[in-house]
Amino acid sequence: MTKYTIIAIILLVSLPLSAYESISFKDHFIDKTMRLDYFHIADAEQEIITLDCIYQQNNWAGNTSQLLYPFNNGLYRAKVFDIASNQLIYSKGFNSYCGEYQTTDPAMTGIKKTFHETILIPYPRNPVFFVLEKRDKNNIYHPLFNQKIDPADIHIVKETPAFRDEIVILQENGDPHHKVDVVILSEGYSREQSKKFRQDCNHFTDALFSVEPYNSQQNKFNIRGLFRPSCEEGVDEPRKHIYKQTVLNASFNALDLERYLLTEDNRTMRDMAAQVPYDAIVIMVNSSRYGGGGIYNFYCISTCDNKKSLKVFLHEFGHSFAGLGDEYYASSVAYNDFYPKGTEPPEPNITALLNPDHVKWHDMLSDGIDIPTDWNKQKYDSLQAERHHIAKMQKEELIRLDKDGASKDEKQKLNEKYKTKYSALADTTDLFLANHPLKHKIGVFEGAGYSSTGLYRPMLQCLMFSNNKMEFCHVCENAIQKMIDYYTR
Repeated sequence: MTKYTIIAIILLVSLPLSAYESISFKDHFIDKTMRLDYFHIADAEQEIITLDCIYQQNNWAGNTSQLLYPFNNGLYRAKVFDIASNQLIYSKGFNSYCGEYQTTDPAMTGIKKTFHETILIPYPRNPVFFVLEKRDKNNIYHPLFNQKIDPADIHIVKETPAFRDEIVILQENGDPHHKVDVVILSEGYSREQSKKFRQDCNHFTDALFSVEPYNSQQNKFNIRGLFRPSCEEGVDEPRKHIYKQTVLNASFNALDLERYLLTEDNRTMRDMAAQVPYDAIVIMVNSSRYGGGGIYNFYCISTCDNKKSLKVFLHEFGHSFAGLGDEYYASSVAYNDFYPKGTEPPEPNITALLNPDHVKWHDMLSDGIDIPTDWNKQKYDSLQAERHHIAKMQKEELIRLDKDGASKDEKQKLNEKYKTKYSALADTTDLFLANHPLKHKIGVFEGAGYSSTGLYRPMLQCLMFSNNKMEFCHVCENAIQKMIDYYTR
């Protein structure tokens, strides 16, 4: 262990954050971005970080007066210490694709996978000590990787991105240092579809600013699109044996979940995004399939042509931008023990209710609300059980038709029959929620974070719970507002 490691670890555990309240950007950084690319290798038990490459890139997009991360979100946290003074000068929390993989069955059996990841920090003036931490099951951060970095090192790549991608200005409201800078990357659009990409970007931008708190904060965002054509239209759909040659190599069936859409091509994504200032990345996929994904301070991805695409985008952007957790619990996921029992989830909109007298959102609770809040969960669960039963029956009948050599028309007729069943059940579910006496109350509703019991959400409905309504609950709105303030104040 080097003396720099010892210094950093002592700082991690012994000094309060208040000791670093006043940090001068100009004293410690220049107005450039340092991009740290690394390989993240892991199974469920072991984790290895190896540095790939360090880049100097264009101007820093982040807030120059908000250098220490004020939130408790993220499985991982990056910290930067000034070596000369031993001072913590930058920090940021985030999640990763690798972190999700570690909770899956293949990882549990010891199968290691390698992911390429990136951390952006403001470009330091002087040598720094970089520390990557990970949260344990007791929510305590521990150092996972450390590296001394000299900004004058000749091995740091200082090439300016020279791609000729089309830059689409969707909204520009001022200095990136005090705005939320969002970049939308094209995926699966042909060369002839640049106009469609622009239209899709405008469509998604309008959707973002149709809901609170984004609607009232529109002037705090810069939004740009980057169009790079793909060789083929669409996206990989492995379960249908469909594979497309696209710019970012996105694919459905991430972590073996049919509707989970992600890309593992982090290097291309970062190279492409680096052409403009960005705090948040959105990947827009030219497909009509239902699906998407969002990883906190990593990226958000969504298809654009499904009737539910706008709601999916808002949900996934809630993950990637504001660190919101999934509030649903009736859909299948690939994770095991994603939220360990007996610990409080770090996400602002989920609680394990370990202290009923001090709920995470206690200052927002409705007057006189019961904790936990009885919401006739049994009725809702029975409707979800019926949905799963219908899905099972549909799958079994389709398998039988395949064995019998049924025609395409016969399969289509069967799917239409089940579509009617799903629609009727969805109407019943919508009525249950729409007419519920607690629909406007903030309480502690059991069922969240992929778990039917033991985890709780703030309100009956929210875009993080279902896509029935085009709105966030008040607790999620508050968390999003705090994130906007972090980038813009």
